[in-house]
Amino acid sequence: MDDGRPTGPDANGWSRPTPPRTAARPTPEPPAPLSPAPLSPEPLSPAPENPGPPSQPPEPPAPARTPASGTQAAHLTGEAPAGRPRALHDPDPYGTPPCGGPGPWAPAPPVQQSPQWLRYDPWGTPPSPPSPPVREAIGEKGHRRRAVVVMVVVALVTGVIGGGLGAYSVLNGSFSDVRLPQAGRESPARAPGTVAGIAASALPSVVTLHVRGGDEADTGTGFVLDREGRILTNNHVVEPAGSAGDITVTFSGGESAKARVVGRDSGYDLAVVQVTGVSGLTPLPLGNSDNVQVGDPVVAIGAPFDLADTVTSGIISAKDRPITSGGGKNDGSDVSYVDALQTDAPINPGNSGGPLVDSKARVIGINSAIRAADDSSDTEGGQGGQGGSIGLGFAIPINQAKRVAEELINNGRAAHPVIGVTLDMKYAGDGARVAARANDGGPAVAPGGPGAAAGIEPGDIVTGVDGEQVHSAQDLIVRIRAHRPGDRLALTVRRDGRVRPVTLSLGSADGT
Repeated sequence: MDDGRPTGPDANGWSRPTPPRTAARPTPEPPAPLSPAPLSPEPLSPAPENPGPPSQPPEPPAPARTPASGTQAAHLTGEAPAGRPRALHDPDPYGTPPCGGPGPWAPAPPVQQSPQWLRYDPWGTPPSPPSPPVREAIGEKGHRRRAVVVMVVVALVTGVIGGGLGAYSVLNGSFSDVRLPQAGRESPARAPGTVAGIAASALPSVVTLHVRGGDEADTGTGFVLDREGRILTNNHVVEPAGSAGDITVTFSGGESAKARVVGRDSGYDLAVVQVTGVSGLTPLPLGNSDNVQVGDPVVAIGAPFDLADTVTSGIISAKDRPITSGGGKNDGSDVSYVDALQTDAPINPGNSGGPLVDSKARVIGINSAIRAADDSSDTEGGQGGQGGSIGLGFAIPINQAKRVAEELINNGRAAHPVIGVTLDMKYAGDGARVAARANDGGPAVAPGGPGAAAGIEPGDIVTGVDGEQVHSAQDLIVRIRAHRPGDRLALTVRRDGRVRPVTLSLGSADGT
């Protein structure tokens, strides 16, 4: 800190260091005042690192002031005041006037002193770090400019590409409604042997029957037998109509007509009805069930659960399958005995009475019964409340159905072939045993009948028909019903452990 004693040149003066001198020399005369030169429009160049003597023109001297003391006078004359050491050099006549001093021009900027001449102030603010070189700042700014340019170029290219793709999509319909590829229309005709071909040929001849009588109603299927409007179906389909019920027949084209019963037989589970006032009917051709072999393809057509014109397909699973169905009246009058064709073509309630056709669309059977999963007995497919198909369907062979239909049309009833004996339906052994007495108490072997003529007696057990084994009374009835009255049969009869062959001619009994 200053203690009031001068330690160097006055702070109001500006000096430039000079070489040391050995003697004082007179103060030079101040130069004549110069006219102020016009300000140059050119920018000043930055000062070099080692500045030399100032090159700017000298500024006019400050106006003379009345010296206040010897010290101030010494400052103006360049002489050192008395009692004070002389400065090592004289004031620069061309230097900058004291800071804040008046002058005809704007004050000159303060002189930039090098760091070694700065006075250290421990209480001052530490000097700021030196600014980065100009070239480095310019480099960073250049990098930023290049990054911005790249981003702009990428944005422009992306926009051009996106616009091009959008225009291409619009021109090529990419933004229109989606349309998936699809095959063109083809001819509906199908090969005759295919399921579609068989169905197309048979469907126009298949009908749906709606039957009402009293509190009962049923739905079944049938098919056209001739151009006179006769239709073949199952007996259990039309049975609810009784004698005063209503039967409506609906054809595949949607036309409907009332029908009447021509004849029916519960033992064969067959019926014939007839419509009137309908023209253009197409009868369905009949095949020959004797030609059918296991494994032959078949098609079933009907109205399961009232779904008209339903087509299913399968094969013949077995032949000569003895089945009994019906029996709802508990007196045996509605029990049917059928030597059936078995098929895996799905048959359900409503299919009853419909045709089972071969690969040539010819009828080989009448769909009649199914084996339900919850019942060990064969049930009539047309009765409501029965289970659906499990692949065990049964059809009346067309050869038997044809004979019965002809008799119903011609006579109003069908004849049943018989052997003239009463069978024990409760016998649990193997074969069919002749009962001791008839149901009405009469003889079990009708006098003068076919059985009596062949020597059959009560208690005899029939074990075979035409070389096929018989395991129950139902089996024997089914085998007999598969023939016509007058046909000859070869029976195998066991009596007292002895087996003997018996030949007889079938008799006839009116059916109901």
